Amino acid sequence: MATKVRKVGYFYFEAKDEAGAGAGVLGKLKDAGVNLLSFVAFPTGGGRAQITVIPENADTFATAAKGAGLNPSSRKECFLVQGDDRVGAAYEVLKRLAEAKISFTAGNACSAGAGSFGMAIFVKASDLAAAAKALSA
Repeated sequence: MATKVRKVGYFYFEAKDEAGAGAGVLGKLKDAGVNLLSFVAFPTGGGRAQITVIPENADTFATAAKGAGLNPSSRKECFLVQGDDRVGAAYEVLKRLAEAKISFTAGNACSAGAGSFGMAIFVKASDLAAAAKALSA
């Protein structure tokens, strides 16, 4: 499979930085029938955490999340990368941004097993168009 890069919608939630907070959010999304392509959570300080999710269907996500009693951010955009896992797979994608002089603000990648990998790349909103061009998304 060739490496595929596409622009996707993402949302985030703020939560208490405590055991079970992330599972609580993900459980409510599961119960609402929301399939996630990716999520990442991290502490933001002051006893708070951010849970960022990339839903399979961003157009229906906000309605489902609010129906589940959650309060997501407004829709933002990032890039989802999927392809064959190999040495340097993430580097090859990020190198295109570097060559275009675009910084990424955050990223998350992992092997998905069965020889594939996935990665989410976040850039400043002002860099989205240029990043899409550099990544051919």
